[in-house]
Order: sequence, then C-alpha cells, then structure tokens
Amino acid sequence: MKISFLLHNAYGIGGTITTTFNLAQALADRHEVEIVSVLRHRERPNFALDPRVSLRPLVDLRHEKEHPLHLRPARVFPAAEYRYGQYSELTDQRIGECLAQTDAEVVIGTRPGLNVHLARQAPEHVVRIGQEHLTLDNHSPRLRTALRRAYRRLDVLTTVTEADAASYRRKMRLPGVRVEALPNSVPDPVLPAADGTAKVIVAAGRLVPVKRYDLLIEAFAPVAAAHPDWRLRIYGKGEEQARLRQLIEDLGLSDHAFLMGAAAPMEAEWVKGSIGATAANFEPFGMTIVEAMRCGLPVVSTDCPYGPGEIIEDGTDGRLVPVGDREAMSAALLELVRDDERRRRMGRRALENARRFGPVPVVEQAERLIDEAMAARGTARRGAPERGRIQRALVSQGFAARDAAYAVASGALHTVRKGNR
Repeated sequence: MKISFLLHNAYGIGGTITTTFNLAQALADRHEVEIVSVLRHRERPNFALDPRVSLRPLVDLRHEKEHPLHLRPARVFPAAEYRYGQYSELTDQRIGECLAQTDAEVVIGTRPGLNVHLARQAPEHVVRIGQEHLTLDNHSPRLRTALRRAYRRLDVLTTVTEADAASYRRKMRLPGVRVEALPNSVPDPVLPAADGTAKVIVAAGRLVPVKRYDLLIEAFAPVAAAHPDWRLRIYGKGEEQARLRQLIEDLGLSDHAFLMGAAAPMEAEWVKGSIGATAANFEPFGMTIVEAMRCGLPVVSTDCPYGPGEIIEDGTDGRLVPVGDREAMSAALLELVRDDERRRRMGRRALENARRFGPVPVVEQAERLIDEAMAARGTARRGAPERGRIQRALVSQGFAARDAAYAVASGALHTVRKGNR
C-alpha cells in the first residue's frame, strides 16, 4: 500500500522530523512511502533520507515567501496552534489540493494543525491517522477545543506514551476514534555499542530553556571537582547557546564541559560516551534517551512528564531524579561515575531494554493499527483506488478540490461544480 506522511518542514531539525524519517524508512521495506513537507527553506534536508522514500515540498520559501496568498493568514490551520504564524492561505490551498489528489491509501499527520487539515480535507476513502508528538496537557484550552471538533473525523490518533493516550481517551472523548500509544523508533545501531570506559557524559537536543542544560551543567560541576578527568559534551544548537557558554565559564568548567554544536547522526557521538544525561522540565517522549540507550549508555534523566518514566527502569538501565533537583542529578551522575562495574552493567541492560524501540517492533505495531483501521472501514475501503483516480481527474480538469472530494466520497458526481482550484 502507499503511505503518505504530512510533515511541517522536513528540511529543519527536530524530534518530529527525526522520528518521521525513521518510521517512513522502516515502512519502506514493505510499502510505498512518501513524505510531504508543507514548507521548504533549503536545498536538502539536514537528515539523510532513505532513497526509497520520496520527498516533495508544497511551499518553497526560497521562492514563495512573498507570494500574495502566503501573506494572508491561514483559515484551516488552527490559530491556536504553535506554528500558526508560518501558515497561510497558500499553505491551506496547497495542503487541500495535495490531500484531494493523493493516491495514498493512508495519510499520517504529524502535528495538531496538520491533523486538522487531514481530518477536514482528506477524501473519505483515505485512512486518516493523526500523530501527537506533544502531550495533551501541553495544548491550550483553545487548541483543545479546535482539536476535539476536528479529531472526531480521524480513524486513529496516536500518542508517544501510554500515559498521554490515557489522557486523550479520558479528556477528549473522541467516539469512533482509536487512540493508542505508538512510541518513536530509533534505527538499529550501526556502530559497536559503548563499552563504558570513556570518561564522558553526553547530552543532546535543542538548546532551549525547557531542556534545562543550565541545571545539567551546574549538576556536573561537583562531578568535575571530584573527578577532573571526566568531561561533559552537549550537542545541539539554539537560543540558549550564549548563556550556557557564559555559565560554563562562570563555573570554571571551560576545560571540562563543552558545547559541541549540532551533530547528525548522533550515533557516532553517543558511543564515545559512557553516560547519557537529560535535565528537561518537560519531555513528551525522550528521543535522545532512547538513542543513548540503543548505543549502550545508561541515562540519568529527570522524571518529567511523560516519556522518561516509560523508557528508563530506574536503577536498572538508568536513573530517574526529580525535576529541577540539581543535587539529585549530581548525586546520580556521581553514582555512575564512581562505580565502573555498575555503569557498565546498566549500559548493557540499557542496550537490551531499548530494543523495544527499534524499527521492527514499532513498525509492526504501526502496521497493525493501519490494518485494523482499514478493516474497520469495511466496505468503505472498496473501490478506493478507482475513487482516487476519479477525484484526481476531476481536480486536474479544474473542479474545486473540496467539491471533487465530496462528490467522489458521496458518489454524487452530478453535484460537482466547476470552480477555481
């Protein structure tokens, strides 16, 4: 079957892009897969993409930033969504046309605003799967209201943790919509796992306030004082870079803690370390935690909502400490720094326990959700390829995309009105 992902900007850097690329590449083993990037701002993506996965943008900001329609506010993309300012009448139009003309049997949205487009504009024969990479509690009441109305038209809604899936079922009450957790996947490692001998702590992610790299650096100061041969390497870029560099200097850690800049892929950097670390206040999943564990590193993490507690087994393959507790973070790091055997044993368990986030188990779960959604459609799925061909033909002849979608879905072809695309 053909599966299409609808992504905000495949040419940027971020966890949603990474996990979308990972899942698309894993699905490409058995399916035809494409990624539709609403926006494009550079020639090539930052992350390598399997050549079996096709990538096409809808709006190229290098040439269309001043397009008259791009200067007008979006009407379909919800105004309460975080990315609303980057959307416009032009993106509304291009997304609508893309969905109306799609030959995919399954379309997967990857953020709330795009899920709204999918729910409202996808042809009836398409299986509609909305992904949530943030938690429900992270959404404003205004956005929740918009999502509650639109999400009722989805077939499946996935979250990245079981806790968040339960929250959606309890608070959103979406009749007829299957809500399940589908964790992010990390590709199988290519390099040999870390052996736990390197005296290096590794952290990675966007340098933004919520990630609390300032707390991690402060927690590392006692480690460096007691064990001056250990180093902290932080990979990533972002608005906090200058402030963090100044903090490192103020704490006298210039020879011990380093801002390494962005690195992609990160696997080659993880395996150079012996401990992974994250001090975030909020983490919907914890992609870097899984990446580190898949490279054989035990991870010291704050026990923030929702992801870390579903990934790390405290005391077995890593450590969980209270959010914002600098002393607890420092003590957990020192515990692993001082005990070579414990650190290596936990690293081996991390490698083993993180296999559940590999491509095979995650793809098997995704395929099961797709198959069951298609089966639930029953007769609605029959004739889908033919309806898709008719709809694309109508649009190519100049019929309005929404009219073509309605006519094909309802079978009332005689109601189609010719109009502007």
